[in-house]
Amino acid sequence: MKGADAAEVFRAALKLGLTSFGGPIAHIGYFERTYVQRLHWLTAEQYGGIVALCQILPGPTSSQIGFSIGLHRAGWTGALAAWLGFTLPSALLMYFCAVFTTNRHGVLAHSLLHGLQLVAVAVVAQAVWNMVRAFCRDRITAAIALAAACLLLSIGGPATQLAVLSAAALAGMGWCRQTGLQEARLQLSIPSAGAWSALGLLAALLLGLPALALLFPHSIVALADIFYRSGALVFGGGHVVLPLLRDAMVPLGWISDDRFLTGYGLAQAVPGPLFSLAAYLGAANSYAPSAWSACVALIFIFLPGLLMTIAALALWNRVSRHDTVRSALAGINAAVVGILAAALYNPVWKTAVLAPVDIAIALTGVLLLARWRVPPIAVVLFTLACSAASDLT
Repeated sequence: MKGADAAEVFRAALKLGLTSFGGPIAHIGYFERTYVQRLHWLTAEQYGGIVALCQILPGPTSSQIGFSIGLHRAGWTGALAAWLGFTLPSALLMYFCAVFTTNRHGVLAHSLLHGLQLVAVAVVAQAVWNMVRAFCRDRITAAIALAAACLLLSIGGPATQLAVLSAAALAGMGWCRQTGLQEARLQLSIPSAGAWSALGLLAALLLGLPALALLFPHSIVALADIFYRSGALVFGGGHVVLPLLRDAMVPLGWISDDRFLTGYGLAQAVPGPLFSLAAYLGAANSYAPSAWSACVALIFIFLPGLLMTIAALALWNRVSRHDTVRSALAGINAAVVGILAAALYNPVWKTAVLAPVDIAIALTGVLLLARWRVPPIAVVLFTLACSAASDLT
């Protein structure tokens, strides 16, 4: 590991940040082709171990994978370079989208924004389908996914999500012995002091920010608390963070429901991590909209996941050899499928699909993505055009 390699890591991550459309599942494929097949920075077994680890951690899975690969390649500066390169393009685009759409009105603007909401339906549906094929390969894992979706739709909330994942881990340990992941040891050495420091900072912010938010409501500190808690509690990547952020921001007046879903739709049109939605929400919030708010929201939604990644990497080689742990991972991955399926229905589908023509547009978008492998940016343009045409006729 050489600090001088950080520039190389940044260039590779920046290229991925500019070209990786399709969400976290697609990003895993982009990363494998770049870091394993083309650059040969790590073996397929090492990459598989990193993916398995990041699947069970709260936070943005693809960003955590990239962060881990940067750490493997070039140490701590490489980890920071990997995160920054992959995140910067989409974060800047989302910030400028927030500024540009602040005062846009009229029939055409409404049609375009509604079209972006329909894009979210197509992209999330494709992600659900891809994850079903990857993680629900037998009746047990399919049943875990179905149970998770039903519980989230009937009860909902972060506490239910954590309970579902815990139950899925137990179910995996009991019934997924044949579908457990293969052992994959990583060539990473993180000192115990680094792991404990990461956990200490994680806990301090998780406890301290809510207290400060009570003292300074509707401030930049309260905004940081919203995004930090969401980043600490979300499992399954950017799509699953949607209900957490909506529940934290819309009822308290930080942002309107329409504006929130507009931002989520815009996030589908840009490459890179879906957590970059935080830059849009920070810049578009009602109480303190600014570039500084966008930066704070972006940093604090990523921070807990990256801190947990550091601590988990320090422990992974010790626990991944056990069959019970790998079986638990199989159950957790199946539950993530159910959580994402629940989010597809509520709020994505319920908010975006308002008429029969919306169903046709959304389903066509799904077919273009999943069956004909049309690039996501082309699907975005198609959906926007269809939405505008349907409203203007």
